[in-house]
Amino acid sequence: MHRQCCAAIQCFFCTLVQQRDTTAYHTGLRQWQHWYRSLNAVTQKRYTAANNNVYYNLSCTYALLHQPAAALCYLDTALQYSYADYQHLVNDSDLVSLHQLARFKALVQPLRAVGDYLFILKTASVYDNTVHSNLLPAFTYQSPADTALIALRRYFHLDSIAGTGNQTEQVLNLLHWVHNLVPHDGNTENPPVRDALHLVSVCRKEGRGLNCRGLATVLNECYLAMGFKSRLVTCLPKDSLGIDPDCHVINSVYVPALHKWIWADPTNDAYVMNEKGELLGIEEVRARLINGEPLILNPDANWNHRFTRSREEYLYGYMAKNLYLLQCPVNSIAGNETRMPGKVISYIQLNPVAYFRQKQNGGAKSGTQQGDLLYYNTNNAAAFWQAP
Repeated sequence: MHRQCCAAIQCFFCTLVQQRDTTAYHTGLRQWQHWYRSLNAVTQKRYTAANNNVYYNLSCTYALLHQPAAALCYLDTALQYSYADYQHLVNDSDLVSLHQLARFKALVQPLRAVGDYLFILKTASVYDNTVHSNLLPAFTYQSPADTALIALRRYFHLDSIAGTGNQTEQVLNLLHWVHNLVPHDGNTENPPVRDALHLVSVCRKEGRGLNCRGLATVLNECYLAMGFKSRLVTCLPKDSLGIDPDCHVINSVYVPALHKWIWADPTNDAYVMNEKGELLGIEEVRARLINGEPLILNPDANWNHRFTRSREEYLYGYMAKNLYLLQCPVNSIAGNETRMPGKVISYIQLNPVAYFRQKQNGGAKSGTQQGDLLYYNTNNAAAFWQAP
């Protein structure tokens, strides 16, 4: 949720790398350390990526200055602070002068099992569709005739926004509209009342944005209001080191004319296609990443119209990390995640068989309750992605 803030910190130090200014870098490093150490443990964890990148970039600086001993020393420090982006590390041209050194190889080799996200995803390809799906609660979808969704549809004139084109065009029109309606802000929590009308109202009143979960909530309810079955999908990493608090929330919307679920990411205005230009769903994208099959990201995918999203960074990097575990609310209804006394919110989580923290309850309806949240775990991908 703190990706943009971490990116700004990294950008500052990257500028010093480009300038090869070790004096200024160490001054900035001392200031960073003083600030970081003043944070409590919970807040420090949010800035794990920024912290290890500060040391990683200092390693790059010394590598570019052809000082391998110092470069390897700070690379080791970055790894000790849980730097885990294996693909970036081994492909970073700043570190090419270190690649043939025995110590570099020794430092990097153990990282693959925890930091090569595509490699990790490929080891998680196996599900078990023999698990009894009839013991899981059934996914439900709110009717567009519900008064809350009628009000949403009328207030935002969703019929005009969706347009009169085919179902695919309507789905994409709504995606683009929500992306432009409210900016993404990953550094703030969403308002406590979490239905689309209230979320957008608060953002307009306070001049603020929503995190990825808030944007996906708004889009989800717009899809439901227009008669499309839709789910909020939390995409989670394996996180075997316990250092990655980041996840990403997108939408999976069922298009009846295509007989399939479709990927829709309002944070990045992103959807995904195969080599024929056919829209893909989350399950298909995950399988294609694992099998090395072609993927095409829409060329206008972007973050807040400030940064273009590339296929390599978005799909092969960020989403490859976050497609290890998938979690959906059991009930797709307006305001589902608004917390209230006595209310229990239920989720089904799809785990690969290889997941090391497996809490497989065999599909039993007991679930695992954490406060007012109830989680069901399954390895059955067919049940998880059943057509509505």
